[in-house]
Amino acid sequence: MVCTIIMILAAMAAPIARFSIRRQKEIELRYALRQLRSAIDDYKQKSDSGLIPVELGSEGYPKKLEILVEGVDLVGQVKKKHRWLRKIPMDPMTRDSDWGKRSYQDEPNSHSWGGQNVYDVFSTSDGTGLDGTKYRDW
Repeated sequence: MVCTIIMILAAMAAPIARFSIRRQKEIELRYALRQLRSAIDDYKQKSDSGLIPVELGSEGYPKKLEILVEGVDLVGQVKKKHRWLRKIPMDPMTRDSDWGKRSYQDEPNSHSWGGQNVYDVFSTSDGTGLDGTKYRDW
């Protein structure tokens, strides 16, 4: 009798544990996307205000994500690189730091990167979130 009750409780706990793990990964994904997008927006703001020289065709956005980690010298500042991120965050859904990218010149719903600059990032996971939307559309 005791074993049966324990088995029933274990069977009920497994789906709840899977749901909790998935929810935690989604929270981590939202946080990573927010970090990356905030860093890209701040880079753009600094380039629009003239603190970062704008390269032709970049529209003031970083040419690659790694620039946000490597940093750039700001115009009129002491030779100290301004960095936005310590490292590129990992996508919790793919367990990789290789994000999907969109350039300013790409279509808004494009899933292929034109390579001119990094205007936006998205998860490369084909999974669907608990809310029914694809992770790559977040």
